[in-house]
Amino acid sequence: MREPLRCREPAIATVQLDNEHVRVTRWDFAPGAETGFHRHGWAYVVVPVTDGELLLEMGDGSTATAKLSAGLAYQRVAGTEHNVVNAGPAPLSFVETELKALPG
Repeated sequence: MREPLRCREPAIATVQLDNEHVRVTRWDFAPGAETGFHRHGWAYVVVPVTDGELLLEMGDGSTATAKLSAGLAYQRVAGTEHNVVNAGPAPLSFVETELKALPG
């Protein structure tokens, strides 16, 4: 699928750990910033660092919103395809841990 041209600021991804078992990445978003459309190759766990609200643009063209609460983790399966956008008025951060033993 070819992604449409976007004018959003990119979120900043900082890989904190990457070994044979896990990849841990901290994501920092300015208001309106996005990850860009991507597919997760492994199951993953997200731990929000800050409260916030995400806009999720899905691979099928649908959208959803998700509220984040600092410290409240959630998980997703391998194969998830989306673009993640900070839909709130304040900066937002989370730490994502990809589990390399659980590919999709």
